[in-house]
Amino acid sequence: MTLDTGMDFGPWLARQLKQSGMSQADLAQRIGLTRAAVSAWITGRATPREETINKIAEALGTDLGTIHTRTADTLAGLPISWYHRPGHADGGREFGNAAAFAFEADVEVLAREATQNSLDERLDRAQPVRVRYTLHELSGEALARFRDEIRWDELLPHYEAAAEQDQKVGRMIAAGLSDMYDRDRLVLLRIDDYNASGLTGDDYETGRFAAVVRRQLDSQKSTSGAGGSYGLGKATLWATSRLGLVLMNSTLSEPHEGRTERRLVGRLDLPWRKVGDRTWAGPAWFGRPDPDAEDVNVARSWWADEGSVERLHLTRESAEPGTSFLIVGAHDVASLVEGTDGNADVEDDDSVHRMHHRLKDALGRNFWAAMTGGGKQRPLLEASVRTFRNGVEIIPETRVDPRETQPSRTRALQAFLDGTTVDRMTESGQVAMATVPLMVPAPGGNGNAVEHRAVVLVTEAEDGKKGKEGKPNRVTTMRGNRMTVKIGWVPGLPVGTNPFQAVLLAGRAAGDDAPFADEAEAFLRAAEPPEHDKWGQTEELRMLYSPSAYRRIGALTNQANKAVRDLVALPKKGRKAGSERLRKRLTVGGRRTTRPTPVAGPPTLEELDARIDDSGAWCVTAEMKIPTGGDHWRPTPVAKLDVRSGPRPVLSWSELVAVHNCEIVDGAVRFAPGSRTAIFRGTTDVSTHPVRAQFSGLVVELRIDKGAQA
Repeated sequence: MTLDTGMDFGPWLARQLKQSGMSQADLAQRIGLTRAAVSAWITGRATPREETINKIAEALGTDLGTIHTRTADTLAGLPISWYHRPGHADGGREFGNAAAFAFEADVEVLAREATQNSLDERLDRAQPVRVRYTLHELSGEALARFRDEIRWDELLPHYEAAAEQDQKVGRMIAAGLSDMYDRDRLVLLRIDDYNASGLTGDDYETGRFAAVVRRQLDSQKSTSGAGGSYGLGKATLWATSRLGLVLMNSTLSEPHEGRTERRLVGRLDLPWRKVGDRTWAGPAWFGRPDPDAEDVNVARSWWADEGSVERLHLTRESAEPGTSFLIVGAHDVASLVEGTDGNADVEDDDSVHRMHHRLKDALGRNFWAAMTGGGKQRPLLEASVRTFRNGVEIIPETRVDPRETQPSRTRALQAFLDGTTVDRMTESGQVAMATVPLMVPAPGGNGNAVEHRAVVLVTEAEDGKKGKEGKPNRVTTMRGNRMTVKIGWVPGLPVGTNPFQAVLLAGRAAGDDAPFADEAEAFLRAAEPPEHDKWGQTEELRMLYSPSAYRRIGALTNQANKAVRDLVALPKKGRKAGSERLRKRLTVGGRRTTRPTPVAGPPTLEELDARIDDSGAWCVTAEMKIPTGGDHWRPTPVAKLDVRSGPRPVLSWSELVAVHNCEIVDGAVRFAPGSRTAIFRGTTDVSTHPVRAQFSGLVVELRIDKGAQA
């Protein structure tokens, strides 16, 4: 007879014997055959007869259907359970996963990091990776059934022990338990990706599965142009869970143990704790005990049946490769803060409705470029969000459309992909393009620098004021994965400049024919910190290139800003038209009755642009916003190092100069009468730096002492 459809019979039988603790000789004895016959089946040299299949099913305690399909394990295997890592023999204790503290428990951060990881694992490069976020609020009987499925009774003593600790993680867990028991509510947030690699590889050896499930700070990326390189991004999954619990269901792009579908595992991140008379180190895994491990309780992934996957809320829509991550007890710190903005009497709003809209906004803001196609290029990404309550859809699935979230920037990128850019804008809706140099140094300083040509795109802003896209007159920077890295202000724009949006494409984002795109991609990837929110000095950049390599990025920024200023410069006719509009707002002669103006508040810093010069000093250009009638204030700019804890060290200025609408007198800023904005430039004194600028951040404050008014 022929056995087909699922896993090959030999490997499947060997797996069942291993999981049930039965040897080949034991099975041979139970079915009345020789050990050599069983060995022949396992090695694939032969297949059993139909009457023998019946005996094997009886010996393994399963049915004929399971043996014929071989898409699930028999019930003879050890049951699914939780394995908690024992406490360290030397008494060491970790009160949480340090990697999770690198990010805020914010669904916007989660969307940025998780979607970037999916982009990095795009399988078919000619097709987009599809990412879907599903919020599901459980209560009542639905919540009780889910808790039973994850063996909640086994977990509860560990949660209670962790919640009693007066540590940050302990307090978060206590809040999660309170939310579930007091409000009868548990929020699940599932992230599905399709056309992705999936969690391939062995449970313990080097591979994608082990990098995500078993290890910290391990980044297994498919391409050199991937967004992540630190292995920190996956920690946002656990950071978003108040219970520190994430379940996974992966469809593999490469078979493991002869199978690809429904590879399940769970990981729990708790602090050190004592339950009864035993201590536990922190993490725990949800899976099938591994008979090959030294500790028989060590849990590994298992191949689940469709019913188990459905009860765990992990059913995938197709057999297309990718992974589903289920965050149990999801919460959003930023939603709590925003929930009180409008009315101080309103309770914190951590509803799934708010989380739904924040996820949608974050995807549109960070990945609009990845979702834009043009010419012969399809989008790199498709993303959507949907929300359920107890199995009923309460917010229909909404696909994120970059033309709605970022209309101007999307128009600019699409024109570049379509090849319809112009040298200079002369009509509404046009996109102007220029190229600027990025001198990429040779790794390790061994060789000459090469010149990469990055692309600058400029188009008119869809909304002249702050709208969907934020403030106008900004440059959005990105590289090959087309995730927004930074949005920067363009300094030195002449008065009367029409509002615009600009995009800087570097590395592989600059096009297949861009010179030295791969070299630029690797260089910029090394220049990104774990947050992937800027290009600058990093330890990786220093190690791979040179201590001064970061200066090339400052030069790129300056060149890009100059190109933008050239592209948006108004012709003389435009300037006259602007002057005419201003002239019409003036009144000459006559007497005007004015209402008394209330006392204006102090000025505030509106924009800050900074770089590190060749001497290691911070060079800052700052724009201040001055309220009407507030030009009498005399603020003093103060530079401080940005540190994670403790007071910020104050730096001295080696130079402080006025640029626009102000003058500097004894270190204080004096505004020109009637000014609404002013700009100054400052350079810090390197001798007052307690640490080198390359290893620190900078904070600039306006100190306004009593009596500082004129």
